[in-house]
Order: sequence, then C-alpha cells, then structure tokens
Amino acid sequence: MRSHVVELAALRERVLAGPGEKATAAQKAKGKLTVRERIDLLLDEGSFHEVEPLRRHRATGFGLEAKKPHTDGVVTGWGTVEGRTVFVYAHDFRIFGGALGEAHAAKIHKIMDMALAAGAPLVSLNDGAGARIQEGVTALAGYGGIFRRNTAASGVIPQISVMLGPCAGGAAYSPALTDFVFMVRETSQMFITGPDVVKAVTGEEITQNGLGGADVHAETSGVCHFAYDDEETCLEEVRYLLSLLPGNNRETPPAVPCDDPADRRCETLADLVPVDGNRPYDMAKVIEEIVDDGEYLEVHQRWARNIICALARLDGQVVGIVANQPQSLAGVLDIEASEKAARFVQMCDAFSIPLVTLLDVPGFLPGVGQEHGGIIRHGAKLLYAYCDASVPRISLILRKAYGGAYIVMDSQSIGADLTYAWPTNEIAVMGAEGAANVIFRRQIAEADDPEARRAELVKEYKAELMHPYYAAERGLVDDVIDPADTRRVLVGALAMLRSKHAERPARKHGNPPQ
Repeated sequence: MRSHVVELAALRERVLAGPGEKATAAQKAKGKLTVRERIDLLLDEGSFHEVEPLRRHRATGFGLEAKKPHTDGVVTGWGTVEGRTVFVYAHDFRIFGGALGEAHAAKIHKIMDMALAAGAPLVSLNDGAGARIQEGVTALAGYGGIFRRNTAASGVIPQISVMLGPCAGGAAYSPALTDFVFMVRETSQMFITGPDVVKAVTGEEITQNGLGGADVHAETSGVCHFAYDDEETCLEEVRYLLSLLPGNNRETPPAVPCDDPADRRCETLADLVPVDGNRPYDMAKVIEEIVDDGEYLEVHQRWARNIICALARLDGQVVGIVANQPQSLAGVLDIEASEKAARFVQMCDAFSIPLVTLLDVPGFLPGVGQEHGGIIRHGAKLLYAYCDASVPRISLILRKAYGGAYIVMDSQSIGADLTYAWPTNEIAVMGAEGAANVIFRRQIAEADDPEARRAELVKEYKAELMHPYYAAERGLVDDVIDPADTRRVLVGALAMLRSKHAERPARKHGNPPQ
C-alpha cells in the first residue's frame, strides 16, 4: 500500500506541474498566469478541492492517441471565497491550447451540475482556443451541454465568466449567457468570427483587440461588464463581486457589520445637485454620499454612461442602484441605457437584491436612429423588468422626471413600494417650455409680445402643475424629504421591506420584449 501511495503522490505532483517548463514559459511570455496560479488568486488559500485531475481524453486519430495529458486542458473543482463555497473551472492553455474536447467538456458539465445542486456560484476562467478540431462534432456537442447548463442555472446561482485569453466562435456564447463577464486588456478577446474571416468576407482589416478586445466590449458592445489591466486586479474584483452576491436564489445577499451610521445626515447632497434642471452634475458623487463608506461596484461602467447600475450596501445590506447620470446625455434613456438597466434589474430581482432607483431623467432620447433602432422595444425591456421585479423597490426623484421615462424608471404606478422626492422635483408629462408651446400655442401666437407671453405662461404652468408637492398631493409620491435625510430614509424603508413577499402569477414564464 505504501508503495502505491508514493506512486500516487508522484503522479499528483506531475499533474500539478502541468505539461512542462516550455509550455509554462510560453504562457508567461504572453503576460498570462498559469491555470493554478489563477485559481489560487481567486479562492481562499488552501481551500481548492480538485475534481477529476487524472481525467484523460480517449480520442484517436490526428495524433491524439499519442498525447493524453492529465486534466485534458481544464482544471475543475470547488473552494471558498471569504469562507463561502464557490465552484470553478479553468482552461489550461498549455494543454491543447485550452481547446474543448469530449473529456474536457464532460469535466465542465460535471462541475456545473455540482454547482447547481449545491446552490453555489460558478466562476469560469476562460483561456481556450475553442472546439478541439480533431474531435469534430463531439467537441461541438460539448459546447451544447455547457450552454444548456448555463441556461438552467440562470437566475438560480450566480455565474461569472472571467476572460483571460481568446474566446472565439460558439465558445463566446457561454459567457454571454452568464450574469457577469470580466476581461483583461491586451490578453483577452471575444468574437464570433476572427479578423481573418472578417477580412475575407468584408474586406475590413482589424486586429484581434480592435475586433473583440476588453475595451471594445466594455465601451461599444456592452458584452463585458468589467475590464482591468492585469489578471491579479481582475480576480480580486471577482472576489469582491462574489461578496455582494448570495450563493443562490433561495438565499439573501450576505450582510456585514456597518460602522457608517444608518442615520448619518448627508448635508453635502444639497450642494452636489443644482436646482436648475439644465445644469449637469455627477450622480456618482450622490451615490457615494448615500451608501456605506462611499463604496460601490459599478456594473457596465463604460457602456451606456447615461445610466448608472451599481451594487452597494446600505447599513450593511446589499442593494442594487439604478440612477440616471446627468453628466452624460443629460441622463436621458436611450436604447443602450434601457438594455443595461433592464438586465441589471432582472439580475437583482433573481438574487433577492433590493432596488433603489434615483431619478433625474428628461425623457427618452429623440431621433430617427433611436426610433428606427427600436427604442420602443428596448425601452419596454426596462419597463418589463421593473414591473416583473418582486424585490423591495424604492424610487427617489431628485430633480426632473418627465414623460414615459418617469413611468419606466420604477414609478409608483408600475409597482414601486415607496416613492420619495426631494423638494427640487419636477414630475410632468414634459418640460414646462414644451408643454406651454403645446397647450398655449394660440395664446402665444395672438399675443402682442409672444416671447413675454410664453414666459408668463411657462411660469403659470410650473406653478400649477410642476411644483414640488403636486405629485405628493395626489399620492404619487409618498413623501418629500430633505436631501440630508436621504440615507436615513432609505435605510429605514429597506429595513421595513426586508420581509416583503410578492405572489407570482401562475405561468410558465413571461414573454418579455426582445
């Protein structure tokens, strides 16, 4: 027995060492960590339990029968992040370029099934060359099994994809099915067809990073939620995100002790937000002032910047914040902002994260491009997401809230549990100037001094229909509050709503706008 144990220890040592120094040197030359270094950074020290480390493929042909490395190019298992169980699979680019074959896929399928059964988050560390061509359609079927499991786990356990190398073709669809995608600049790319195919078909010449690099997906396509300069920072931020998420949809997000007083007055808010609705300000600073210790994690920070989606804590409890950003496009809703916020609202609802919505929205972005691009359809996604959400929902109107955008941004009429407003709020169908031009068109045209008459009628309209207490008088706002009390009011309201339970209608699933 002892001799067998010695033999086993030697075998495990070879497996941990990987395919050899040459392959490791090539990986390091690209500025990339090895698969086990990545897992060590992600998980708590000494917590990793590997599954099927001795697995080998059984394919033949094209020289495969002569090369059967252990792990088959993917390391799978579980460990902990801050003491909480997390499952992980990580491609080893040093073995077959991290390409997926039958055995490789079977290992991923198994760990995905285990994560779902255990009710714990799943993190994939992606660094692979796609399907293993030598194994043909068997490799493609392996991807199908991954996609099916991604879908089954959606909304049940958090799924996080970390892109640490190339991801091309059908392989890119697994990250797209997960809740969050992280990328590292220069070393990770995602695309369906690579630069060579693009050039052959369209004649366009472009680099891999120009086509599907981290910055492209973080700023232009919206595929990437977070982009970082190096793997170490990226994996540390994955750990931080996991600390804000529950293990599964039957749990609530982890609460932490909070030293930031729940009743702390936010005196600076009155100075941060100008009374003039046409003057911009940074909504991010408002969020910093309200949340615990000024800390929050913004999702999709560089895409659709006219809306902010962030995870933060209020009195130690995790909340999701959706807020218009007046510094970008005046905070209007457009196609991309609607999609970004809708997906975020759905994620928060799936994982029992209460929603706080901060409104300062002049409406939807007008224009032929927006209308032809389907702003009706895309705006309806956000409307559907809010209407369908059963978590505690609180909205706060800071300044203007006009037209359909006011309704869509979690107004009381679509189910917000509580709606508050600052004394600078203006809730109306449209701005006073536009409303006066429509309602008083004839009076303005017939006046001796049209401009003076317009100004007079605008003032009259504001006094009658847009004063700060108009909505509160009609029960559409629960209270008008001092901005300095914002944190205290939100914390108290969320504490009251913590036990909220909403009955769902009997149906297989809804049919949201696409």
